[in-house]
Amino acid sequence: MGFIHTTRPVRIPPHLYFVGSAIFHYLGPSFAVLLFARVPVAGVAWLRIVSAGLIFAAWRRPWRVFFSTTTETRWLIAGLGTIFAVMNYSFYIAIDRLPLGTVAAIEFVGPIALALVGTHTWRNLSALGLAVVGVYLLTDIRLAGEPVGFVWAFANAALFTLYIILAHRVSRSDRHSKPVDRLGAAMLVAALVITPIGFASALPAMTDLVALAAGIGVGLSSSVIPYVFDQLAMARLSRSTYALFVALLPATAVIVGIIVLQQVPTWLETAAIGLVIGGVLIHQESPGG
Repeated sequence: MGFIHTTRPVRIPPHLYFVGSAIFHYLGPSFAVLLFARVPVAGVAWLRIVSAGLIFAAWRRPWRVFFSTTTETRWLIAGLGTIFAVMNYSFYIAIDRLPLGTVAAIEFVGPIALALVGTHTWRNLSALGLAVVGVYLLTDIRLAGEPVGFVWAFANAALFTLYIILAHRVSRSDRHSKPVDRLGAAMLVAALVITPIGFASALPAMTDLVALAAGIGVGLSSSVIPYVFDQLAMARLSRSTYALFVALLPATAVIVGIIVLQQVPTWLETAAIGLVIGGVLIHQESPGG
């Protein structure tokens, strides 16, 4: 009597995709540090987005999906691409004028609202509360800096919220194409939108091999890998759950600091990480996402 062997494909949990996105979210700025000393802020945004667009173009040829998909999906792709461009520009302008912790705390306001909208149980409300307290302690928000910096920080927060909404819709918008290809098409749109804003500022990098290499590094680690992971996660997570997981970003920054920079966290930071992780662990995904 023979045995029937069946192999089931290994399905990676969507939570792990988000963790991968979070890690690269903070590895990317290590390349940007090299760029800020050589290229103006608008030029850094241009290099990040255009290099990411070129990587997607060579890898996925996403324009084919853009022209073959539905009109609704094309509008979603165009909207997401525009948000990519303006959001990244706003983020760099903000962190050039305010402490990163302040910008990160302001950026979290939008996802909190999205998570609240999708919270229908006391369990998930408690999870959100733990995450909010943990993020507040981790970001150590300080309301000091240039007033115009706060304008850009809140603009970035609003655009980050729109990114979550649109990217989630793009991840599920067309069953006849892959989310990664639709993402690549959005990045090409972003490259077109950012060019009038940042191309002139990026010119100093064209004759600087270090700056060009750093720009490619920023594009790959900040706009290709994490956004691909986001699409893979969003395809299987509800929007409110993904918004809650954004709380992991500051915690991941501390963990990356421990591993890469040997920066030992304080007891308060350790407790804050515990609160964030606790909130994510007790959160329960709504049926049907």
